[in-house]
Amino acid sequence: MPQTTSTPPRICHECDGFATATITTGTRSTDGTRTTIRVNCPACRGLGRTISAGLVRAGK
Repeated sequence: MPQTTSTPPRICHECDGFATATITTGTRSTDGTRTTIRVNCPACRGLGRTISAGLVRAGK
């Protein structure tokens, strides 16, 4: 019998799991390709999932 997980995956609520986006800058490089930059979600830092509360350290 297949096993099921008891807890659903913790998907980031800010980016809905799409943690990294590639954005074109509007310029082209010398070989003609577009220049792009990668931007990570600031909430999950590019992981696409949230960190459980037990792993987060509270700072002062």
